[in-house]
Amino acid sequence: MLPAILERHLNLSGLNLEGKRANMMEHQIRARGVKDPRVLEAMGKVPRHVFVPPGYVDAAYDDRPLPIGSGQTISQPYMVAVMTEALKLEGGERVLEIGTGSGYQTAVLAELVSHVVTVERMAELSSSAVRTIGALGYANVEFVVGDGTKGYPPGAPYDGILVTAGAPDIPDVILRQMAEGGRLVIPVGNTLQQTLTRVTRIGKEYRTERLEGCVFVPLIGEYGWTENGEQAS
Repeated sequence: MLPAILERHLNLSGLNLEGKRANMMEHQIRARGVKDPRVLEAMGKVPRHVFVPPGYVDAAYDDRPLPIGSGQTISQPYMVAVMTEALKLEGGERVLEIGTGSGYQTAVLAELVSHVVTVERMAELSSSAVRTIGALGYANVEFVVGDGTKGYPPGAPYDGILVTAGAPDIPDVILRQMAEGGRLVIPVGNTLQQTLTRVTRIGKEYRTERLEGCVFVPLIGEYGWTENGEQAS
């Protein structure tokens, strides 16, 4: 039973949302190689349909990103699962998410770790995510409105950092916020296409792995892109 604040998404007949979520898990996520049992459990539990605008509820479990307003999107379910699995979470970690958006990825992380700090530059998106996350009962999420390209130094160091927008390169200021053994997962490339990249800190060294191609909205801020699509720094 979902809280009353979210029931507006369920006042539609014939959508079979649970069936669509099960289909998403089987054909979009497991079939494409996501294996981490904790990630699979979290993805199967978090109701993606409450994080999309009411007009998109029927498409909430489709294999694609969806608009959430303000020129932003909720990521494709498969990409949420892949990025989460790439963090190699075991439970108990402190994680930084850059780009709260709808809060869907935030909720998946909240299922898996002890504390999530999530940064969003758009106050209206952050406020909406606060309401939805709170209504679902998650108490281990800290919301910050600000420039995510700077990370969030007051909460560092982080065992995991997840960036949900495409960056021109990896900001050094974010690398410096990683804990020893920590992982950073970030899409890196131009404004049209990126490569999902994982960075692992080992002592004073940073090991970089290129995972797969992806397409995200641009990471806008001092160490990302400008509003008009130019590299900021």
